[in-house]
Amino acid sequence: MPRRADLAESGQRALSGRARHALRALLAAGIVLAAAATQAEPAAAPPAAPPLTIHYIERRVERPTPLNNEPPIPDDEGLSGAELGLRDGNATGRFVKLAFALKSTVVEPGADLPAALAALARESGPLRFVVVNAPADDLLTIADAPEMRDAVTLNIGAPDTRLRDRDCRARLLHVLPSRDMLTDALAQLLLYKRWGRILLVSGPGADDTLYADALRKSAKKFGARIVAEASFDARGADLRDSALKEFAVITRGPEHDVVAVADERGEFGANLVYNTASPRPVIGTQGLTPTAWGRPVEAWAAVQLQERFTKLAGRPMGPIDWAGWMAVHAVTEAATQLKSSDATAIRDLLLSKKFEVGGFKGRALSFRPWNGQLRQPVFVLWPGAVVAAAPVEGFLHRRTELDTLGLDEPESACRAFGGNG
Repeated sequence: MPRRADLAESGQRALSGRARHALRALLAAGIVLAAAATQAEPAAAPPAAPPLTIHYIERRVERPTPLNNEPPIPDDEGLSGAELGLRDGNATGRFVKLAFALKSTVVEPGADLPAALAALARESGPLRFVVVNAPADDLLTIADAPEMRDAVTLNIGAPDTRLRDRDCRARLLHVLPSRDMLTDALAQLLLYKRWGRILLVSGPGADDTLYADALRKSAKKFGARIVAEASFDARGADLRDSALKEFAVITRGPEHDVVAVADERGEFGANLVYNTASPRPVIGTQGLTPTAWGRPVEAWAAVQLQERFTKLAGRPMGPIDWAGWMAVHAVTEAATQLKSSDATAIRDLLLSKKFEVGGFKGRALSFRPWNGQLRQPVFVLWPGAVVAAAPVEGFLHRRTELDTLGLDEPESACRAFGGNG
C-alpha cells in the first residue's frame, strides 16, 4: 500500500508548476496552522484539589551477572513505567481538574522493610495507593503492614501464583500476569499449533521450579504432554565452549515437538536455542516466550506507548515497566472516571466489578473479583516479533476468554476477596 507521503508526491507531479507551487503553499500553511492550533490549545483549569499521591515501593534485589554480553536489568525497571503512567494520568486528569503525584521509595537488599514503610507513613501520612515492585514474601510483608490497612496495593513485580491463591490479601491487586497465566498462554499456542509433546529442561533455582510446575499444570490443563524432563545447572560450566555438547546430551529423549525451558534468571536458556539434540523450537523463559509486554508489541496503538516510554527512559519497555505504567494508569483512570480525588471512592471503583481500563492490548481490562488479578491478553513472542496473543482462537469461557488464562474462580482458594475457595 503506498504511503500517504507517496500519494501526495505523485499527485503534485500531475499538476502544473504553478499549481504545484500553490499546493505546497497550502500544505505548508496547513502544517503551520495545525502547529499553531496545538500550541494555542487552551490550558485546562488548574486542579481544584491537592494532587492525589501514588506511592511506588521497590525492594531492590541482587541481580546475577548477565551472560552473553546481554544488557543488565535496568535499575529503573518498573519505576520508569510508573513515571510514564503519572505523566499520562496528569495529561488527562487536568481536563477534570485532577492532578496526581508519584513518590518513590527504594529499599536496598537486607534493609528493614517494615521500618522503611513505617518511616514513609510518618513522612507522607496515610498510604492509599501503593505500587509495589518486590518479591512475593516482601510483597506480603507490605500488604500485611498496619500502615496499609486502608491502602490498595498494586503488585507489579511478583508473578507467584500463590499470591492469587491461598496467599491472597484483600485490596491486593495484581497487575503483572501470574506464572500460570503465562504458561497457560504458551500451552494454548502449542495446542493450536499441534505441538503437544514437550521436553522440559529446568534450572536449579526456586523460581525455576515454580515456572516448571506452572508448565506442568498448564500442559495438563490444556491436554499437552511432558514426555521427558531434565535439569541443568550452569554454575561451573563455560557455556561459550561447552553448550553444543552439553545441551545435545540433556535434550535427547522421546520424540517431542518443543523443548521447554524454565530458567527465570537467564543463566543458560538463551544458549539452549539451536543447541538441542533435535531441531526443535525452544519455548518458555527463553526462545518463544509468554509475557505481559515486549519490544515487538505494536498492535492496538501500542507503538504510541512504546515511543513515549523510549523517549522517557531511553530504552525499550519491558513487562514490569508496562505493569508499573498500568498500575498508575488504573488509579488515575478510576479517578478520572469519577472526576474525583476522593481516595475511598477511587478504591471502591478499582475493587468493583464494573471498573474497566484500557492497556493497549486490544480490549478492556478488569480485575478479577475473586483474587484481584488483572484480566489481560498475554503475548507470546520471540525477540523479533509477536507470534500470538492469548487467549488463542478456539479457547472459550462462559464469562470471558480472558479467564482461560490463570486461576479461574472455582480453581482459586483465595477467600480475601470473597471467592469460592
